[in-house]
Formats: sequence, structure tokens, C-alpha cells
Amino acid sequence: MNINQVRQLNANLSKNYTTHISMLVKILLASEGDVIECGGGVFSTPLLHWICKMQNRKLVTYEEDPDYYAFEKQFQSRQHRIRFVKNWDDIKIPKRAGMVFIDHHPPKRRMIELQRFKNHADYIVIHDTERVSRQYNLPEVFAQFKYRLDWKDCRPWTSVVSNFNDLKKI
Repeated sequence: MNINQVRQLNANLSKNYTTHISMLVKILLASEGDVIECGGGVFSTPLLHWICKMQNRKLVTYEEDPDYYAFEKQFQSRQHRIRFVKNWDDIKIPKRAGMVFIDHHPPKRRMIELQRFKNHADYIVIHDTERVSRQYNLPEVFAQFKYRLDWKDCRPWTSVVSNFNDLKKI
């Protein structure tokens, strides 16, 4: 993909769209097992693809935007499945995943997916959690997790939650 194709996606290339990268790397290195990406992107999908390949981990990317889906399809491989989403209620929730990354649209679905994966993912990384909007941050949903870490060194914030792993060492 070249810069003109990225522009066609209306992808924002500002550093604000990369603030989740450090937490994704930390959690990928701290976890084991399959990885699920809810909402791909020009930064997260390649990063997850190559690290999961290096770690020999299965990765599934779910995408609802046709243009982003076309971009993400180039990463389809034996280990990395790209799935188009018409209805987020239809995505497969496995018995267990090592990590789930939530950064999808529409925003109102983020808290729904957070709840759906809460007892199935060792770690869940969620982007944009500093937003006051209840679509991005519902205290009553976050309260359902035993462990929570908010990375606030830059905006937008990235949070990690888990019901299985203490996050003090992350």
C-alpha cells in the first residue's frame, strides 16, 4: 500500500493514532495464545500480523469498514484470518484468547465487546479510553474486571484489563 492508498482510506497518520502500540507490544510479549483484533488499522494490523507471525500465534482481525477490510486483506495468511463484519454480534468468541485488541467502530460497540470477551481473554487492550463519551468508557463495565491498567502518558489513552492476570508488572 502506498501513501495515496492510505489517503483514500481517510486514515489519519498523526501520532495520536499510534498511542496503543506500546501496550500492544507489551501485552503480546506477556501473553500466549490466539490474538483477536476488533477493528484493524494501518498501524495495529501490520504490527499484530508480524509479531504474531514471529511468535507463531493465530490472529483474527474483524473489520466492518469495507475500505479498511480491503487494506487488511493483504495480511491474510495461514496464521492470520481477516473477517468482514456485518453484525458484531456474529463474531466468534472463543473459549480462550491470549489477547484481544478493541479499537473498532461504531464506538458504541466497544463496551459491548469488552463485556463479551471479559471471561474469555487473558488480556484485553482497548484504545481511546480517556474519552468522556460513554461509548468509549463505561465505569460500570470496567468495574467488572479484577485488574486494570491505564496508560496515560499520551492521548488517546490505552487501557488493559484482565480477570486472570495481575497487571502490576506490565
